Amino acid sequence: MFRRFSMPSLWDEVERLQQEMNRLFNETFSGRLSAFSGFPAINIWSHEDGAVLTAELPGLKVEDLDLKAVNDTLTISGSRESDLPTEGVEVHRQERGFGKFTRTIQLPFQVDAEKVSATYRDGLLTVTLPRAESERPRRIAIKAS
Repeated sequence: MFRRFSMPSLWDEVERLQQEMNRLFNETFSGRLSAFSGFPAINIWSHEDGAVLTAELPGLKVEDLDLKAVNDTLTISGSRESDLPTEGVEVHRQERGFGKFTRTIQLPFQVDAEKVSATYRDGLLTVTLPRAESERPRRIAIKAS
């Protein structure tokens, strides 16, 4: 008699591989804010005079943040401390990250770094990015000949 072995299906193998990748990723980045996480979440919109960026940074203090504007890039960096107890607990779920983070955003034009302004209120950072004079559209007079 021949013994029949069942081969795992392709979908079983894909699911096993996904579970293994999730496990590795969670062990590597658990609790950390990394450049890959897309933290902080941002919105950007532009107009003729410049752009406005908003970033969600709940639980941070102004002293925890650093903001730099150079040419057409804006870099937001900072650090958030863990709020988990260090001893005597078993963590059941940890979705809020902690640690150092940096996010660099390329803007659609160069900004006037001297005129950039920022406010931080209720966990929302709002950055006003004026367009550099050299980037502003210029109206060109046409002479009739």
